[in-house]
Amino acid sequence: MFRKIALTLVLTLVSATVVHAANYIDPPELKELLVKKQPVILVDIQPAADFENHHLPGSIETNAFPAATDEEKVRLDKALTIINASKAPVVVICPRGKTGAKNAYNYLESKGVSEDRMQILDDGIAGWPYKELFVKGR
Repeated sequence: MFRKIALTLVLTLVSATVVHAANYIDPPELKELLVKKQPVILVDIQPAADFENHHLPGSIETNAFPAATDEEKVRLDKALTIINASKAPVVVICPRGKTGAKNAYNYLESKGVSEDRMQILDDGIAGWPYKELFVKGR
């Protein structure tokens, strides 16, 4: 009986990890999209000062971090117009790719953006190893 429960628990955790991993994009994959100029919508939720200091080219500045309150979440609405007018994949970028990014992701999903289109930049802007691609200013 204990083995069955343990096996079920392990399989559940593995399944959850696989589903969780499907919604993240790693920096090399995103870099390839950017370098090849593939269509991608970058929804950047960094605070204004951080966005000013460094962001990826073409990012939509929302300053919605941590996207926890209604006031912060509504800042994502300006990205919805662009998202809804396109079929391009959507990448949510936040300082570290954790709770704020997931909050933004969930909000965009609640507004009708398909999970099939959305990903979160793994480790966020802090984990972005290609600093030469950063843009400064607005």
